Amino acid sequence: MSRNEFKIQEVRSILEKSGVEIVPVDSKIEEIQTDDVEKLVKDKCIKAFQKIGRPLFVEHTGLYINALNGFPAGLTQVFWDTLEADRVSDIFGKMADTAVMAKTRIGYCDGKKVIQFEGRISGKIAPEPRGNRAFQWDCIFIPDGYGETFAELGDKKNQISMRKLALEEFGAYLGGQS
Repeated sequence: MSRNEFKIQEVRSILEKSGVEIVPVDSKIEEIQTDDVEKLVKDKCIKAFQKIGRPLFVEHTGLYINALNGFPAGLTQVFWDTLEADRVSDIFGKMADTAVMAKTRIGYCDGKKVIQFEGRISGKIAPEPRGNRAFQWDCIFIPDGYGETFAELGDKKNQISMRKLALEEFGAYLGGQS
């Protein structure tokens, strides 16, 4: 499964309760490279709306490593693609400070405005990757209060994740628009 398919599966699982129908659009949007996630999501949302021409939402999830003063943030994908699981764990999972924040930011555009929603969860970086490595950094992120990585938690991840929190906020917004 590609990383987008994993996200789509998670989004469907989380939003199905609120009656929101997810219609994935397979279209590449060129993301600006910045650690300013609010700016990145707004830019991506506007570009997507210009391309698709109907109300939509985009999502960006990033890691904020405490030992790096919150970096890589909006640059998480480049960071991850460069270092990958073993190196991230070797470097950051064995430091004195393994704290990390995972944040999901959703941007919704209806053609008039862009509204953003955020979910966050604290955790630590595992000293070695554990679980399935197919979905980016799930194999190295241990949420606070758990001894397992997101990858090891399987579907239980969707009950506690930063994506769930952001999607619930987004779903509540949509529910209030009726």
